[in-house]
Amino acid sequence: MKSLKGIIYAMISSGTFGLIPLFTIPLMGDMGMNESNILFYRFLFSTLMMGAVCLIHKSPLSVNMKHLISITGLGALYALTALFLIYSYHYISSGVATTIHFLYPICVSFLMVVFFKEQKSKALFLAASLSLIGVAFMCWSGGSSIRLMGVGLAALTILTYGIYIVALNQSGLGKLPAEVLTFYVLLGGCIIFFIYSLCTTGISAIPGTKAGLYILALAFLSTVISDLTLILAVKYAGSTTTAILGSMEPLVAVVVGVLVFAEHFSFQSLAGLLLILLSVIIVILADQRKKSQKILEKEIVQSH
Repeated sequence: MKSLKGIIYAMISSGTFGLIPLFTIPLMGDMGMNESNILFYRFLFSTLMMGAVCLIHKSPLSVNMKHLISITGLGALYALTALFLIYSYHYISSGVATTIHFLYPICVSFLMVVFFKEQKSKALFLAASLSLIGVAFMCWSGGSSIRLMGVGLAALTILTYGIYIVALNQSGLGKLPAEVLTFYVLLGGCIIFFIYSLCTTGISAIPGTKAGLYILALAFLSTVISDLTLILAVKYAGSTTTAILGSMEPLVAVVVGVLVFAEHFSFQSLAGLLLILLSVIIVILADQRKKSQKILEKEIVQSH
């Protein structure tokens, strides 16, 4: 029952994150909001919602200075990921952008090999090769001319989010309650986009009730619900199952792009999407196998 619960949470988490284009693109288009204001309001409302969750759970919000410095860095990486992703929508389809972003587990594995001396593996090389072929298929699917700027911006999210995940694991912040850590990361993003908006376009009022509802949906579904169900998914189903079911994220984004925004999607696009999903699953399963071997070796040593 716990495993089934975790699977459901994982699907909700990745699915709601994949809905980001559904709310963001209309806000940038028909409703005329600029990117910096969208991101500021998204992080503002999600911070307030997560703060309410902390109050309901009576989670202490006090952190020491060392943790605060680390959280500031995490907030900046999370904010940069959101910024690069939303700007990429101007140049490439939201489905392609989200699918490229989904390559971050491969980046995490590379970072662990390069900086933390994890053992190199053939699986990682195979996954990297498949993912590059998959991205090429999706970008050259024939629907429109390729925009390297969009691909570059989406690719930057792989790096920023990959570093975010590694830093989260290596910083020792995992001892903090999950909702408290999420609250401070979102708060950091809110402050960053407040300053960014003031220095660029300025902060404008939300242009009407419809825009307000879209921003609230973006903050609630694609930020708060996505983050909280991710925590619950890891708790009940484990990190491997959660990561594999993260494939719902690009799938939902592609379906939204095709059905709602009439984005081009061909058999070549489908082949690219499947190759990218396969590459990420290979990395996750290889990582889990490596961890299982370490546990087995440790048990053998202890038995002797």
